[in-house]
Amino acid sequence: MRKNNYLNLYYDKEADVLYFSKGAPSASDISDETEDEMVIRKNPQTQEVTGFTILNFSKRSKKTTKSIKLPVEVDFKQTTFI
Repeated sequence: MRKNNYLNLYYDKEADVLYFSKGAPSASDISDETEDEMVIRKNPQTQEVTGFTILNFSKRSKKTTKSIKLPVEVDFKQTTFI
């Protein structure tokens, strides 16, 4: 089980990649690239999605003035920041 359940975001401008990670990424995670230039990371034992990466993020975000749809399901819960 991951110690940090916060959603971490990181944008790499040079690579034009936006990373989302639930807690710290694990070397044991498995990755699957989707047809729409995304990489989904999962825990190999539980198949739980642990993060995803959006490739060519700025190009994708410039194509729309509305929103970017992500192929993930989210369950928000209130938490206390430490």
